[in-house]
Amino acid sequence: MLPRYELKLNEIRGMISTMLSQIILTSEETLQAFETNNEELYESSRTHIKNIQIDANTIDNEIIKTFALFGPEADELRLLVAYLKMTNEIDRIGDAMKKYSTRLYQHCMGGCDMSVLSNAIVQLHKTTLNALQYILECLTYMDGCDSDDVYRKVMVEESKNDDLFSIMEKELLTLIINSDELSIEYVKVLGTLRKLERIGDRAVNIASLMLYAQKGGELRLHS
Repeated sequence: MLPRYELKLNEIRGMISTMLSQIILTSEETLQAFETNNEELYESSRTHIKNIQIDANTIDNEIIKTFALFGPEADELRLLVAYLKMTNEIDRIGDAMKKYSTRLYQHCMGGCDMSVLSNAIVQLHKTTLNALQYILECLTYMDGCDSDDVYRKVMVEESKNDDLFSIMEKELLTLIINSDELSIEYVKVLGTLRKLERIGDRAVNIASLMLYAQKGGELRLHS
């Protein structure tokens, strides 16, 4: 493999890692804002990913140029395909996190009583945050990363995510039935929390892509 090609792969991986780290920072600050009821932190948290779409397009362009310049084959081609799909998943996670942060702020600053759900929301949020941090660590130290281990860890977090979301869904359905004036607001809360549930699914997709990049085989992603 040409040294220039290796440098280009490292550059692309670094760009993907940077994009994911910005999403993680937004996620951490949004969680802190929720726990401390900090209005300003909600707003500032989203600044980290305000250009997420531009960043994703830039990475895609670099990957396409690498295809054209180096004509990679076999393992190298598989890696670039994985990076291309990975960027798309991270872009969608960023969009979901941005919407989640905005809507959570609106719920908390509005007339919706979130106290009964607070602990579960924190735990749900932490499952997605943990999964993304496992992925970032693997991207940062790719040479020493065990993709099987990362996939297992992300799957554990996604399983917790599903269980917590199911519990909250039942709680919210009860609130919707019993709260005439706030029923529409609680329906919106359910939609907001579903953003975290979808982020969990997309984290699994990225872990699957890492596994595919390292070991090949059949690639299956959530829709």
